[in-house]
Amino acid sequence: METLENMAFANERRRGMSGFPLLTRRQFSLAPVLSSLAGGLLAQAPRARRPNVVLIVLDDLGFADLGCYGSEIRTPNIDRLAASGLRYNNFHTTALCSPSRACLLTGRNHHTVGVRTITNYASQAENNRGKITERAATLPQILLQGGYNTFALGKWHLAPIWETTAAGPYDNWPLAKGFERYYGFLDGGTDQFHPELVEDNHWVDPPRCAGYHLTEDLADHAIAFLRDQQSVRPDKPFFLYLAPGAPHAPHQAPKEFIDRYRGAYDVGWDRIRGQRFARMKLMGVIPADADLAPRNEGVRPWNDLGADDRRVFARFQEAYAGFVEHADYHIGRVLDFLARLHQQDNAIVMLMSDNGASGEGGPNGTFSILRGVNGIETSAADNLAHIDDIGTDKLENHYPQGWAQVGNTPFQRYKQSVHYGGIRDPLVVSWPEGIKDRGAIRPQFHHIIDILPTVLEAAGLRAPEVYRGVQQIPVAGISMQYTFADASAPGRRSTQYFEMQGNRGIYHDGWKAVVFHNKGVPFDKDRWELYRVAEDFSEVHDLAAARPEKLQEMQALFLSEARRYGVLPLDDRTQELRLEAKPDAPQNRNHFVYYAGMAHVTPSATPDTRNRSYEITALVERPDRWSDGVLVAFGGATSGYVLYILNNRLVHEYDAAGTVYKVESNAEVPAGKSTLRFTFEKTGDLQGWGRLSINGRAAGEVFMPRTLPVMISYEGLDVGRDSLSPVSESYRDRGEFPFQGTIEAVIFDLK
Repeated sequence: METLENMAFANERRRGMSGFPLLTRRQFSLAPVLSSLAGGLLAQAPRARRPNVVLIVLDDLGFADLGCYGSEIRTPNIDRLAASGLRYNNFHTTALCSPSRACLLTGRNHHTVGVRTITNYASQAENNRGKITERAATLPQILLQGGYNTFALGKWHLAPIWETTAAGPYDNWPLAKGFERYYGFLDGGTDQFHPELVEDNHWVDPPRCAGYHLTEDLADHAIAFLRDQQSVRPDKPFFLYLAPGAPHAPHQAPKEFIDRYRGAYDVGWDRIRGQRFARMKLMGVIPADADLAPRNEGVRPWNDLGADDRRVFARFQEAYAGFVEHADYHIGRVLDFLARLHQQDNAIVMLMSDNGASGEGGPNGTFSILRGVNGIETSAADNLAHIDDIGTDKLENHYPQGWAQVGNTPFQRYKQSVHYGGIRDPLVVSWPEGIKDRGAIRPQFHHIIDILPTVLEAAGLRAPEVYRGVQQIPVAGISMQYTFADASAPGRRSTQYFEMQGNRGIYHDGWKAVVFHNKGVPFDKDRWELYRVAEDFSEVHDLAAARPEKLQEMQALFLSEARRYGVLPLDDRTQELRLEAKPDAPQNRNHFVYYAGMAHVTPSATPDTRNRSYEITALVERPDRWSDGVLVAFGGATSGYVLYILNNRLVHEYDAAGTVYKVESNAEVPAGKSTLRFTFEKTGDLQGWGRLSINGRAAGEVFMPRTLPVMISYEGLDVGRDSLSPVSESYRDRGEFPFQGTIEAVIFDLK
């Protein structure tokens, strides 16, 4: 029964500021106009009450990491969303973030639209351009032309990273792909306390306020976008795409959330995994006869670990759990605001993960995610030295593989693999006006490409055959709406291929063939596995030897689907592609001149100083001897380099993911104009001498025996300040530590 408060709110919405009634959606339709403009965009006139659409995409969240899927991590807001709708236990992604998001927003397979792997590894191959082809109109583009307002917040990761500078090009940024407003970060991950941030089409600084955290900031902006839209155009439906960085590494959260889990993981990952497995069966999330996959290679039994290992490994998981609960809290704020607007009943809300839990932390976890990228092993002793800072803004930590295995209960392997640990992920769907079987579980096989057609069916729209004059690739997804009312409805998706960096899989009619590819091994030497997943929920009973004819049939089907969707030729390169020169990239030169006050520059557009000699020259003027500050900074708290003046001394620091090489001038920097220089002379592979000079005079040197080969930092470059997390502890308490004098230019010359 509608309350008086609800009725009053509805009456106010129907009245304009002048007191006259607003036209309802039934009275005013754009369907005839849009149909002619969009080449048949609309399948029918929009419904009188088209649903609002909210897609929430969590990052690196495992199948078993939510309370409503059996986790001990508290997620009350997501759990109540599940209680008002459905949970899917047979939903699949691509195993990696950019490809999954490309599938989600286009309804096509990721190779087809040009996003074979993450955009950082883009190449010139047609299936790996690192951006969505114009031949695949996105969900926000379709909804926008269908009369929706469209908003995106959080992670994008669908543009070539070297195109994400203040100089553009902007044609692969969110606003060019159908969103009217955007606030978030463009790369694959970011520091949660000091994020790289973009608003609409320009870079912005993160707010510098006590207790800042990105997830809260994204929720604030989501609420602001909705408040503005509903205040002015309550007659229009909206599409909200909320993609927090959580719980992708670095696993960082406010202390009070991490403290809630103190001691909770001292029992270890084996017991926690067993508890989740039992709880999932009781909840009906997995079948009662499901098996628990064997321990992943490299994960040691908890009881075999030493006391120090157990202590630091438990602390890593405490930070992760706090991070997840913190994300749930702020997702709850957005859901509560929908309720306050009385929009929750006619809102279709879908919450999912983009892939399985990540094993990228290695067997010991790490206090700096840059260590693994650069091939630096992190020992438990290394981590123990930083134990009190895990989860804070001083580290960019990632948990060990043992906890990722827990996140992917009951499956084997992790993110990047196309075994179930990488691709079978949680999906919660709530739509009070469209789903009556609330709190139920749905077992039908579906894939992330099926989200777009599901939303379009609910909105009464269809994908265009021609968009902006370009013939479109047919949508490959299948609407899931048939499952909303009937748990026993036969599944309508019979076949789906998987491929990620050489790992391959094919599902067909309850069977799955899959191969884990070891990089560098010839593809024809890979060993395929075969599972009857209709009966073997956890993918643990390999039938390849017993059913060779079925395996051959599935392999042939994989090749057929691979040819159909542009998968071939296979390519297992990853970091090698990151290192390749990209046409038209800002890095394609050896001389760079930067000016004070410029916008932050992403890492993939900065001077490539790796494994070569180079010079950094700062032309400055100090009005007095107290004029200190950062001249140029690249990177953040656990990796990067910085040139700065402090206490009248010129200082250069290079943090090689935890190993710091520091040189301080043996002479003072004078007041007035000066030419200040840091020179790196390469003397061997990844090593050399770092030298300072002031006005042409040598001022100090340091030997740097190991610089980083692949990636110096996830954070980019600033001139005249250090806008994000501080590269040096020397000025941590000074904020951005802006230079107090004048910088004419900072010049990089690469040899």
